[in-house]
Amino acid sequence: MDSLIAGSMVLCGVVGLILALTGVGDAIVALEAHFGQDGGRQLSALALARFAAAMQELRDARAAFDVVVSGSPQLRCWLTAPG
Repeated sequence: MDSLIAGSMVLCGVVGLILALTGVGDAIVALEAHFGQDGGRQLSALALARFAAAMQELRDARAAFDVVVSGSPQLRCWLTAPG
């Protein structure tokens, strides 16, 4: 049962990372669209704020995932084992 709970926690952590990466990807697409073909336009404060928020969400998701993994020696060994 403990391994099932640990696996569920890891899965939730991975989903959180994927969602955060999606947010960063969306913010990058918006930044690229704002620059256009010539790349000479200035970025808006809103576009930069969205990107910064997406990056912070990614950092937070990674930190939460690290906490989940660090709570289980078995998971740490499994996740860091050489492929």
